[in-house]
Amino acid sequence: MNILLINHYAGSVRHGMEYRPYYLAREWVRLGHRVHIVASSESHIRSQAPQLQGTGRLDETIDGIHYTWLATPPYRGNGAGRVRNMLAFVLRLRRDADMLARSLRPDVVIASSTYPLDIWPAARIARRAGARLLFELHDLWPLSPMELGGYPRWHPFIMLLQAAEDFACRQADAVVSILPRVREHLEAHGMAPHKLHLVPNGVDPAEWQDEGKAATHALPPTLDAALDTLRRRGKFVVGYAGTHGLANALGTLLDAAARLRDKPVAFVLVGTGPDKPALVRRALGMDLANVHFFDPVPKAMVPALLRRFDLAYIGWRRQPLYRFGISPNKLIDYMMAARPVLHAVEAGNDPVAEAGCGLTVAPEDPQALADGILALLALGADARAALGLRGRAYALANHTYPVLGQRFLTALAGDARHG
Repeated sequence: MNILLINHYAGSVRHGMEYRPYYLAREWVRLGHRVHIVASSESHIRSQAPQLQGTGRLDETIDGIHYTWLATPPYRGNGAGRVRNMLAFVLRLRRDADMLARSLRPDVVIASSTYPLDIWPAARIARRAGARLLFELHDLWPLSPMELGGYPRWHPFIMLLQAAEDFACRQADAVVSILPRVREHLEAHGMAPHKLHLVPNGVDPAEWQDEGKAATHALPPTLDAALDTLRRRGKFVVGYAGTHGLANALGTLLDAAARLRDKPVAFVLVGTGPDKPALVRRALGMDLANVHFFDPVPKAMVPALLRRFDLAYIGWRRQPLYRFGISPNKLIDYMMAARPVLHAVEAGNDPVAEAGCGLTVAPEDPQALADGILALLALGADARAALGLRGRAYALANHTYPVLGQRFLTALAGDARHG
């Protein structure tokens, strides 16, 4: 099968996030399919941009996956520059649609950018090639900018996004959703019930199978020494690894740390992000000697880092948009590291409860968070290890890309049971 995957923000192990398109495509290549990814040259989440060197596009092959990077204007933040970048990518796809249909001859075309606007050029390519059209839903747009950004329903950009979502629900042959509680919303916008397939986020199990990799990817000396010191002092290490942003509710974690300053608990926050400077200043102002900030580590070091935590934290703000469910990569990493998890969330689903791998408490509630930490500390090491192992078993069964790649193929191939 020839698969064309259109994802504005697609990355790779060479370029950084977004990793999901790369890992799914790699699984399909291993199964004998041809995969071509079309992505934008500019993305706010990649660590390394493709080098187009003044040309309008760049074609390259990475691990058997054919990439085409289309030149789009640079941008910063979530303002008008990002909108211009989106529109430039979609218009370029529209211009190249007939050429892509002729040259790639796809059997299936996947519109997979976070926003739904690429469904229109994807539909044109699929029509010209006689291919199936699949819409992959990452986040709900336009609901996300409306509920998180405060955009009104009558805003021209919101109306454009809504028209695209409605078109995708009606016209796509299949819809794949990362979010698990979207059926009612999508059916309200025209999706036939049989079209929906749920394929959550995942991990590459090869990055976690070799326990010896911890030595190969040793932690930075400062971080390694600090964790050793905390261990020698008998501290219970509550760890967080990832983006320090408003959505990650790290302010609540600091408030919980203040309540536990006299307990044998240390908080280790590894990563960077827009809120990190303010969080560091806040911790200093609160005189939180039990909170320790460190720079991010390379992706290859993440398994070694997480195994040094006694308890892994993931938190969310109280946000109605989460009623459609969540599928955070960070949580899957915690599970793969066999760490017990403290999860502060109110959402349409609760992966921690489903896996039985930790404790879920109310979001934005420092006292509930502090009580949860003490409850897991009181369990003892053996009981916490059992929680972690349940999480790892759950992740291996439900969240590895060999599993997810096969599940996605059901939608790509048009399994008879699903239309």
